[in-house]
Amino acid sequence: MENLSDTAYAYLLLVPALLLLLVIAVYPLVSTFWMSLFADALSGSANLGQFVGITNYVELLTNQRSYALPSAFVPTSLTPNGIFASALGVTLVFTLVSVFFETIIGFGQALVLDQDFRGRRWVRVAIIIPWAVPIVIQGMIFYLLFQPGIGFLVGTNDQPTLLNQLTWIGTTPLANTVDATTIIIVADIWKTSAFMALLILAGLQSIDRSLYDVAKVAGASKWQQFKMITMPLILPTVLVAMLFRTIAAMRVYGIIETTSACTTVPSLSCLVVTSFNQRAYGTAASVAFITAAIIGIAVSVYIVKFADAEGGGF
Repeated sequence: MENLSDTAYAYLLLVPALLLLLVIAVYPLVSTFWMSLFADALSGSANLGQFVGITNYVELLTNQRSYALPSAFVPTSLTPNGIFASALGVTLVFTLVSVFFETIIGFGQALVLDQDFRGRRWVRVAIIIPWAVPIVIQGMIFYLLFQPGIGFLVGTNDQPTLLNQLTWIGTTPLANTVDATTIIIVADIWKTSAFMALLILAGLQSIDRSLYDVAKVAGASKWQQFKMITMPLILPTVLVAMLFRTIAAMRVYGIIETTSACTTVPSLSCLVVTSFNQRAYGTAASVAFITAAIIGIAVSVYIVKFADAEGGGF
C-alpha cells in the first residue's frame, strides 16, 4: 500500500464500488440480453428454449408478435401499427408530457418556497403530501374520481359533468385509451411535481444571495435577476431532476395498472409484464432490454447535450 502512487491508490478504492456496480447493474442487464436470445411460447416455429439469436427483436420490431393488448391508438407516423410501436408511443408520450409539466410546475413551486413568507413550512408540507402517497393509493384515488357512478368528475349521457360537456373526457374515460392516458399523466404530475420542486428548491437555496444584492444595486429588474443569475445557476440542477424523472417515467407501470389497466394504456413496462405473465420470457426480456437501451440513449443525450450547463458535465 505504501508503495502505491496516489492514482493507483484512488483506483484501488474504487474497486468495491465497481464490483457492486457489476453485480447490481451490469449482471442483470447481460442476463436479460442473454435470455432474450432464446425462443419462447410466442416464437413462431422455433422450439421452446431454442437459441434464436436476435429473432425476438426482429419479430417485435416488425410486428410479428401477438399479445392480449390493444392495437395501436396513436395514429401517427411514429406509431403506425403494432403492439410494440403502440407501447413505445404511449411510453414516449407519457414521458415527454409528464416530465415537461412536472418541471414547469415544480419550478414554480420551488420559486414560491424559496421566498421568505409566514407559514412557508406548512406550505412545504402541503406540497410534499402528494409525493408521499403510495402509488397504489394514488391509483385508487384517480380510479374512483373517474369511475362512472362513483366519481364526481364523470357523469352519464343523461347527466354529463362539466368535463364531459367540454368534451375533455368521455363518460367512461378509464376504458378509453386516450382519456385514460390523459388521466394517468395528470395523476403522475400531481404526485411527482413535488419531487421536482424539492430538487430545484435545493438548487435555488445553494445560490449565493449576495449576487442578488449586487444585481439590485446595479438596477437589475426581477426578470433580469432571474434570467442572468437564477436560471444559469439552477440549470444543472433542473437537468439532473429532469434526467431522474425521465428514467422513472420510461419505466411507468404502477400508476397505469392501478388506475386503468395495461390493456387500456399499454406502456413498454406493461408489455414486459404481460409477456412475462404469458411465460414468454424471451419476448419479455427483449422488450426489457430495448427499454433499457432507450433509457441509456436518453441519459446519454442529457449528459452530452447539456454538459456545458455545468462547465463540462454533471
